[in-house]
Amino acid sequence: MTRSTMRATTVRVAYPDLVGFTTAVFTGHGMPGPRAADAAGALCHGDLTGTRSHGLANLTRLYLPLFAESRVDPRAELEVLRDLGACVVLDAHRALGLWAAGAAMDLAVYRARMHGVGLVSVRNATHIGCAGYHAARAVEHGLVGLIASNCGGQRIARPPGGRLPMLGTNPLSVAVPVPAGPPFVLDMSTTVVPTGRVREAARAGREVPLGWLTDEAGFPVTDPTRFDQGEAHLRWLGGTPENGEYKGFGLGLMVEVLSALLSGAAFGPDRDALLGDGRPAGRDDDIGLFLLAISPELLRPGGGFARDAGVLFGTLADCPSTKDGQPVRYPGWPEAERAELYRRQGVPLSAELYDELRAVAERTGVAAPEAVA
Repeated sequence: MTRSTMRATTVRVAYPDLVGFTTAVFTGHGMPGPRAADAAGALCHGDLTGTRSHGLANLTRLYLPLFAESRVDPRAELEVLRDLGACVVLDAHRALGLWAAGAAMDLAVYRARMHGVGLVSVRNATHIGCAGYHAARAVEHGLVGLIASNCGGQRIARPPGGRLPMLGTNPLSVAVPVPAGPPFVLDMSTTVVPTGRVREAARAGREVPLGWLTDEAGFPVTDPTRFDQGEAHLRWLGGTPENGEYKGFGLGLMVEVLSALLSGAAFGPDRDALLGDGRPAGRDDDIGLFLLAISPELLRPGGGFARDAGVLFGTLADCPSTKDGQPVRYPGWPEAERAELYRRQGVPLSAELYDELRAVAERTGVAAPEAVA
């Protein structure tokens, strides 16, 4: 079997087995059982919904190194620094962000059910995985959820016209309950794509589309390996000045303000940023989070939010399509369909990733997830 054939091979694993394996890995690194299970669900959500760049591919690349380098405290508790009722400020004390972001959203939901809105601001967090997973926790209670996260002190993207990277990819997500349909879940980076998508393409040995990366002279780059070599730079949403890159840059700055300036977390454009050599720099430590839960039925006089949400999103889904056999869908619908399919048939993993997980199992002494037929 050739290497290219091996790369194309897919292994399917039952979703509960995948979560169980990941939970065991996290407990083996010191996380309490329920917390580890929450974190495992957040991480495996990426593979379950097809967002592989934020799934188990990051277990060995991102999360296990955090434990090995003591950049995460597996038993840290969220400390309340200020409590104003509807607004709370938390210090995560380097707790694993996969768990901490969900716990913070649960607190926001609890306050929103009392006050109509619940705002939770978090400092000292670590990487949270798929932002949409945490925003959608509010939907389970019939609430609207929003989360914004900066990248701590990490600097990846350059401001338009700038020579030095200043901001991270700065994701944000909004989730809305939809009667008789999948929830609306917008989960996006403020750059054209997150860095995980670029690295996913590099691992697969395929080029990236025009518009993702540019070289020092501003010419497009399609070789994803040049990003980690410092020879290509990530574009903002909009891509070029003519196509509105200031919108993506402005959204990235908005996330920086909401998540870092309000909470007191680290932010990218500190004075050290001016000493850089043009390559991505800094570390994604002391990440800031901004979480908001909204109770629409409490805030809206006379109610009717659910009814109108059904009309709004249902009408969108009924819009005539220009593509035969491809109906119009809003963000969150394709991911929900994919998750339903993968729960039935097993979650597809690349053969290389499956081998990585088996190697982790062997090193940590946990049972490897079994492939399904």
